[in-house]
Amino acid sequence: MRRTVNRVLLGLLGLGLFALGGGVLLGGLDLPRRWDFGVPGWWPFRGPDDVVLGAEGRTRWREEGWWWPTVIAVLAVLLALLLWWLLAQRRHRLGEVRVDSEDGSAARLDGGTLEDVIEEEAQALDGVSRAHVRLTGRSTAPSARVRLLLEPHADPARTLVRLSPEILAHARDSAGLDRLPSKVRLKGVRHHARRVG
Repeated sequence: MRRTVNRVLLGLLGLGLFALGGGVLLGGLDLPRRWDFGVPGWWPFRGPDDVVLGAEGRTRWREEGWWWPTVIAVLAVLLALLLWWLLAQRRHRLGEVRVDSEDGSAARLDGGTLEDVIEEEAQALDGVSRAHVRLTGRSTAPSARVRLLLEPHADPARTLVRLSPEILAHARDSAGLDRLPSKVRLKGVRHHARRVG
């Protein structure tokens, strides 16, 4: 759904910018006069000397009491819509995972529970200070984002080798999933040097 909305919005925005750019180009290159065709009366760009917004257009409504509140309200609504759209782009946490129970029906597994189980098993690994797991994607094809905070003595390669075939494979198998694509980020704990003296 989000992809469809994004494509429609980007298509409309692109179409509007294309039309605006084409209108400016028509006027800037003086194509109506060169190619001898007319433009509608409301057309703003008639020749290379025209400006995008003339003095009359800039000052036309300034003295009206409703003008500035309307401009501010429209810009506030536009800003709110843009912020909503930006926040909608973030991958949301998966609420549930649909598991094929092999009897024609699908069971539902709570996504937060599966995240908690993976986190607990990952934190039990040697050298892992903290683990954070987020399931994203579709309920029928989830993917996992795993962030591990490693202690200074931890071996990242060994931790990663144990995480993938053991913990993530165990979660995939216990949820009855065919696959569980995962992205793992490892970060070391910052520690201060000790003074010896």
